[in-house]
Amino acid sequence: MSGAQEHENFTSVEDLYQYLLGRAPEEAMAPRLDAVQLAVDALGDPHRSAPVVHVTGTNGKTSTARMVESLLLAHDLRVGRYTSPHLDRVTERISIDGEPVADETFLRIYSEIAPYLDLVDRHLDSDGAPRLTYFEILTVLAFAVFADEPVDVMVLEVGMGGSWDATNVADAAVSVVTPIDLDHTDRLGETVEEIAGEKSGIIKQGGFLVSAAQQPGAAQVLLERATELSDPFRFEGVEFWVAERSTAVGGQVITVQGLAARYEDLMLPLFGAHQAQNAAVALAAVEALLGGGEKPLNQELVVAGLGAVASPGRLELVRTAPPVLLDAAHNPHGLLASAGALREAFTFSKLNLVVGVLQDKDSEAMFRVLADEYREVAVELWCTRSHSPRAMDPEELAEIAVDMGFDEDVVHVAPRLDDACSAAIQDAADRHANDGAVLITGSVTVVGEARALLGL
Repeated sequence: MSGAQEHENFTSVEDLYQYLLGRAPEEAMAPRLDAVQLAVDALGDPHRSAPVVHVTGTNGKTSTARMVESLLLAHDLRVGRYTSPHLDRVTERISIDGEPVADETFLRIYSEIAPYLDLVDRHLDSDGAPRLTYFEILTVLAFAVFADEPVDVMVLEVGMGGSWDATNVADAAVSVVTPIDLDHTDRLGETVEEIAGEKSGIIKQGGFLVSAAQQPGAAQVLLERATELSDPFRFEGVEFWVAERSTAVGGQVITVQGLAARYEDLMLPLFGAHQAQNAAVALAAVEALLGGGEKPLNQELVVAGLGAVASPGRLELVRTAPPVLLDAAHNPHGLLASAGALREAFTFSKLNLVVGVLQDKDSEAMFRVLADEYREVAVELWCTRSHSPRAMDPEELAEIAVDMGFDEDVVHVAPRLDDACSAAIQDAADRHANDGAVLITGSVTVVGEARALLGL
């Protein structure tokens, strides 16, 4: 049955989502661009319907993309944002003006592009190549939705890497690189230099590079790529930076020295130095897009834009008595950042950790970070899993946790996430109501399911 015929049976987003997953699972991102290029060519180049801000990096991509979006919305621009993965529903990945695309639009646009996707599938079949993957189709769908709306700017988050990521059929007006560290080493390379080489692929001739502060080797790779293409480039710590930062109720107040001006007393409703860094990068990216990095933005619009930022699942406080936080950190670098932010923004002497990790992650390094970072507080650890087929077995996680420094008597195994969350929250409420906290972390899938369990 062709893709177009199959679509006739899709009366809900969930049905379509399950069909797309059945083609190729979340992690099956094909290292190719030709298939997506065939699709967008057939559709009349929807990826060229608006200027693109393209975001890559190891951590902070989604938060940075959301900040860019919020700043652009404050400037009265219509914005399409494509990010991944989603926490609850697949429509979150394709947002129009900060809101997930409507179900009817998601289904309608898919029905319109399905015959073209079917043609591409047939072409790929004839060449002996795999059909379009789940991520490739969602990317093409995002471009088609943004062209249909239409939007003034597209903010695209790379799914993985950069050079061969499906989003890279687009040519960025501004390429944004958040901090690069080791992750997905089986696909992107075993050194930060190799990973930076993959991520530098989003830098295109005629664009503008804005990068967070990087490790020297990664910075050199990005610099060489931009120089080769004769693109202007700006690095955090050299041309822009966070000048001041102080904690505040519900987040922090920051002052950013941007590319063209100094922006003072900006309320950022997110926790941690890493989010202040993301805000500086996002602000510089918007300066680059709207004025080539040479024209100051309106201070009031910057205040409004950053003040409206939300990044669900990124050290998100979802309950207060006891404090329950969700953080989608899924690698050592991300866990380090969230630990620093948690200690800075909250006071607690007992921390209950609920942790689930996916199989392709460095679980040993992740538990080593958790053991080291929370050594000064009393910790109880619940090892659990999400419903993802990639989730590691909780028994195995518990063994790793003990090997990495957790005392055996504080490590618990909870095969079900709901049981783990309930036990951790109840323990904090019963025994540490005034000085305890709960952190649910380790993977995006765990955080997404926990948000649903907690009624968000």
